[in-house]
Amino acid sequence: MELFYGQRSGACVTLSQEDSVHCVRVLRHRVGDTVCVIDGSGCLLECTLTDDNPKGATARIDNVVEGFGSHPYRLCMAVCPTKNIDRFEWFAEKATEFGVDAIAPVIGEHSERRIFKPERLERLLLSAAKQSLKGKVPELLPLRSVSEFIDSAPADALNLIAYCHGEQRRPITGFLPSKGRPVNVLIGPEGDFSADEVRAAMAAGFIPVHLGASRLRTETAAVAATAAVYFNRM
Repeated sequence: MELFYGQRSGACVTLSQEDSVHCVRVLRHRVGDTVCVIDGSGCLLECTLTDDNPKGATARIDNVVEGFGSHPYRLCMAVCPTKNIDRFEWFAEKATEFGVDAIAPVIGEHSERRIFKPERLERLLLSAAKQSLKGKVPELLPLRSVSEFIDSAPADALNLIAYCHGEQRRPITGFLPSKGRPVNVLIGPEGDFSADEVRAAMAAGFIPVHLGASRLRTETAAVAATAAVYFNRM
């Protein structure tokens, strides 16, 4: 299935400029063809192309499929961007393929990367959503500190912090959610969380967890945590 992305307006949808070019010039769709469009909020729009302008193709919405490619949980991954930003982008792409609702880039006391530009990642999330047949594009939250994320985490969510050392940590699989309960997972930078950050998280009700005996890179740990939630709830 080839998916395009567009903005809805009443009974019509306008494809993005990039997808208009791909639809009309690359795939050679013409007026009257059936096309499938996602709106980024979770819907699949089954449409008939009404204007094959490569600068802004439009289509009539014939049918709406709610919750297309959805998952039965709500997951926010709060992850420190890696020194090599390509690794963080790899995590974001794979997390989208599994199923994630929000990605929160956070800066820890030991973070080597403290500058984060969201534009490229937003395009990658959209591409990954289309590739993995999902109607919803994960929300990319604003950059903030680890402490700010901890302070803003809802108390009724299952809040987890994964770090490398500590007697109190337990396997993440022992703390996966009951249906409907949102999950927030904190993953630290290459230098891990500071002791103060871990204490602050635990004081706020975060549960300390680990992802097994192997020492994982930041992006690998983030994908492993995403997959653990995915396989527990599917």
